Amino acid sequence: MAMNQDSTGRRGALRRIAGTLLGPMAGAASAAVLAQPPDRFPSRPVTLWVPWAAGGATDLTMRLLAELAGRQLGQKVLTENRGGAGGTLAMPVLQQAQPDGYTIAQLPQPVFRAPWIQKVAWDPIRDTTPIIQVSGVTFGIVVPANSPFRSLEDLFTWGHAHPGELTIATNGTGTTPHLVMDDLCGQRGVQWVHVPYKGVAEQMIAVSSGQLMAGVTSNGFAPFVDGGKLRLLATFGEHRTRRWPQVPTLKELGYGIVAMSPYGLAGPRGLPRPVVQVLHDAFKAAMFDPQHVAELAKYDQELAYLGPEDYARSMRETYAAERRAVEKLGLAKGS
Repeated sequence: MAMNQDSTGRRGALRRIAGTLLGPMAGAASAAVLAQPPDRFPSRPVTLWVPWAAGGATDLTMRLLAELAGRQLGQKVLTENRGGAGGTLAMPVLQQAQPDGYTIAQLPQPVFRAPWIQKVAWDPIRDTTPIIQVSGVTFGIVVPANSPFRSLEDLFTWGHAHPGELTIATNGTGTTPHLVMDDLCGQRGVQWVHVPYKGVAEQMIAVSSGQLMAGVTSNGFAPFVDGGKLRLLATFGEHRTRRWPQVPTLKELGYGIVAMSPYGLAGPRGLPRPVVQVLHDAFKAAMFDPQHVAELAKYDQELAYLGPEDYARSMRETYAAERRAVEKLGLAKGS
């Protein structure tokens, strides 16, 4: 019995010594594992939600970006469309998603505007984790190629003479084209009929076929303009585009409006920093890939890269600026 107690005591002492020697090493190893980047992420496909209908310029460029990023990640990036509600329908998806990096979304400008105009259950700052800013868009006002309107002045002159008869399509209620057109018509005292569409492609088909008198939208009009189906009357940038240098900007026409709606990618609230970094690095490499740059150029777009921290700051500034713009136009909730 004494021998058994002695043996047990020695074994206990050895365990205590081993624990003393190996404890710090084990703790350091655990800390090292926790500090390591998530080399197991992604272990399955990532889903990128695009809040626009399939077939438009943003959808097409996002699909290519997703494909290129998937090569970097070693997993496919699947693109899902959820068009409607002015480009805001990806926000509920992010709000309800697990913060594991497998659900991300494109964030267009309307998500920073909608909460000031209407009641929504989500917040674009509180409920997201910024990953990367990608690009901005070229907006323009187009009419059918055979339209009698040769300039923006022609359009507004006719609209003023025919109250409530000017039919104009945009890519959704509360979008930048909608607000800009509302501002322009307000400046000119024109009553117009707003026809919102879920996607740019169907919108441009409706305008080019003469179903509507004009359209205000983003880059998706490019193939229709270059193909001779639409006439571009004005663009919204700071300067004239390189692609259509003959087309004036709203700013030079005296309307004091510049809009390019930068957009990026975000995940749900609480996305771990290591996961953000993996996604950022993959999409940064993808967005600078010559194939993606060339695709953007088809729609007169350029890269507008911002990393997670700078993009987060830009998002906060945009959210505040949209509140001021909405209040100025009298569109704020309860106004």
